Formats: sequence, C-alpha cells, structure tokens
Amino acid sequence: MTTKRGLITDSFKVVKKARRLRGKRERRPSPPPQQEAETKTIREDELQRLRQFDLDWRFGPCTGISRLQRWERAKLHGLNPPEEIRELLLQTHTDPQYNLSLWSEYPI
Repeated sequence: MTTKRGLITDSFKVVKKARRLRGKRERRPSPPPQQEAETKTIREDELQRLRQFDLDWRFGPCTGISRLQRWERAKLHGLNPPEEIRELLLQTHTDPQYNLSLWSEYPI
C-alpha cells in the first residue's frame, strides 16, 4: 500500500514576512506619457516629407541627381511637384541630408 504523505509544511519551516509600516509615503506623480507626435522634431518631419518625395515615382527617377535637380526636372516636364519641397530644399541647400536623395548612399 501507499504511505500517507504529509503536508509540505511538515518538511519546510514556515517563515512569516515582516510587516511593512502602514504610514503614507509621499509619491511623486509619474510623468505624463509623451505622445509620438510630440516627440517628433521639426527636422525629422522635414526629412520624412523629403523621403516621401523620393519615393513618389510620379516625379521621375531620383538616382544620380540631387533632390532640387529632380524637383526642377519634374517642374520642367509639367509634373507639378510640391512647391513646399522646393522651398524646403532652398532653405537647407547646404545640408547633405536634405540635398541628397534617399538612394544616394547606394552605388549605382
């Protein structure tokens, strides 16, 4: 026959946890969660718009030329590129992140 098994407390000593003080602690309010729209900077937003311009096939290929050259070529062919892109490119013409297309890092 089987032997009767005892309780687990028969083998292990019972340890009681120390009581915590019930005094109220001052809690600092947690910072409000930041929304994704708030964390975007103006620069990131501008670069995202330029990437969308690079990916828009309606304005022709973008490899081997700058974004401003592509915009001017699209305007010459009557493709109506966004005027805000041109203004942005003229304001930031010295910054290579703005001037060069998304695909400039890849060899042709």
